[in-house]
Amino acid sequence: MSNQIKIAVLDMYNGEPNQGMRCIIEIINRFNQIVSFQVFDVRGKSELPDIKKFDIYISTGGPGNPLEGDGNWDLKYYDFINNLILWNNENAVKKHVLFICHSFQMACKHFGLAEITKRNDTSFGVMTIHKTKEGSNDPIFEGLADPFYAIDSRDYQVVQPKLSVFAKKGAKIISLEKIRDHVQYERAIMAVRFNEYFVGTQFHPEADPISFVSHLRNKESKEKIRNMKGKRKFRNMLEDLLDDDKIYRTNETLIPNFIRLAINDLLKTKKTLSN
Repeated sequence: MSNQIKIAVLDMYNGEPNQGMRCIIEIINRFNQIVSFQVFDVRGKSELPDIKKFDIYISTGGPGNPLEGDGNWDLKYYDFINNLILWNNENAVKKHVLFICHSFQMACKHFGLAEITKRNDTSFGVMTIHKTKEGSNDPIFEGLADPFYAIDSRDYQVVQPKLSVFAKKGAKIISLEKIRDHVQYERAIMAVRFNEYFVGTQFHPEADPISFVSHLRNKESKEKIRNMKGKRKFRNMLEDLLDDDKIYRTNETLIPNFIRLAINDLLKTKKTLSN
C-alpha cells in the first residue's frame, strides 16, 4: 500500500475570499513530505470528494446560517458524512474528519446532539476556551493550556446538549466557551469529539495572528470591531494576538495534532494489513 496520504479540504466559504483557507493550506503544507491535498467547493459548486481516494477530511468554516442550505449541496454534504461513517463501520482503514465552525454546527445538527441558535450578538475576536474533563484527556488538545486561546467568529452557537444522544452515540463535549458570570446565557459548546475519528471545533484553530491583523487593517473591519467591542477591548485583542502562548500556540498545535494523529493511525493500520 502507498504511504502517500491524501487530504480533502471541504470549502464551506461559499466563494467568499477568506484567510481561513490560506491558513488551513499553510498548516497542511507543513506535512507535504507525506501528504497531498485537494480543495472541494462544497457550497459554491456542490463538489465532494470520492471517499475511496482520500484519507483525511478538513471541513472549513463559512458564513451564513448553518441550518439553511439550498436543498442540493447541504443534502449531498449530509449524505457524504453518513457515507464516511458507513465506511468507518465497514473498513479497517478509517477516515478522519475535522469539522470547523460552520461545518461543526452542521455536524452537531446532523447528529442531533444539541440546539443551534442565533446569538444575541456576534462573537468575534480572541476568546478563552475551557477544556472539559473529557477534553483534558483528548489528544487533539495535547500541548494546549487550560484555558487556551482561539479566534472566534460566529453569529450562531451550539447549546442545550442532548446528553442522552451524546451517550448513545459515544460523543463527548471536550471544550466550552468562557464563563460569563455577569450574564445568564448558557455557555456554548466549543468542541465535540463525535467519535474516535471525527472531531469538531466551534472556534477557528487554523487562524494565525498575521491573517487576523491583516483583517483588522481594513478600516471598515476595524471600525466594526471597535464599535462592537469598545476601544479598550480592541487594544486587548491586539495584545493577545501578539502573545506567543495564545493564537500562535493554537495555530501550531490543534490542526497539526489532528493531522499527526490521523497519519499515525493510517500508517499503523496499513502496516498491520500489509504484514
